[in-house]
Amino acid sequence: MKRYILLTIMVVLLSFFLFPDEEDILKIEASISPKRLSRGQEGKVIINLTLKDNITIIPQPSFIIEFSPSEELIFPKNFFTASDLEIEILEENGKEYLNLKDPIEIPFTVNLEAKRGDHTLEGKIKYFACSSKEGWCLKNTSKFSASFYTRSTIFKKKK
Repeated sequence: MKRYILLTIMVVLLSFFLFPDEEDILKIEASISPKRLSRGQEGKVIINLTLKDNITIIPQPSFIIEFSPSEELIFPKNFFTASDLEIEILEENGKEYLNLKDPIEIPFTVNLEAKRGDHTLEGKIKYFACSSKEGWCLKNTSKFSASFYTRSTIFKKKK
């Protein structure tokens, strides 16, 4: 019985060293521009991604950005893939990966019936990360959020 418990503890401890800490792989910084919005105004979610050294995000299986339902913001789609966002695919040593150096921008329109006040947009990114140096790949989902403020005024487009 002691051997079984000791073996189980060793396997658990070993798994901490063999598999990467998922939180260290991809750092997400999300913001909304402009920060203060009027009803009917167009804006964009800006997502900056930072990868741990020697980690790449591969295009297949799909890289997907999803937003939680929001009564204040209207997006053209429920989710966005790397091809929707026109993210460049690079190749090195015969392996493809996404070029995530530039910020990702996703457009939206503020709902004409949006409530005035502070709001938080939540979302998640589904991705497949690989380390050619350490020889592993990991399918993962990381969550993010961005805050914004909506005014009670309606945005008037300039002619």
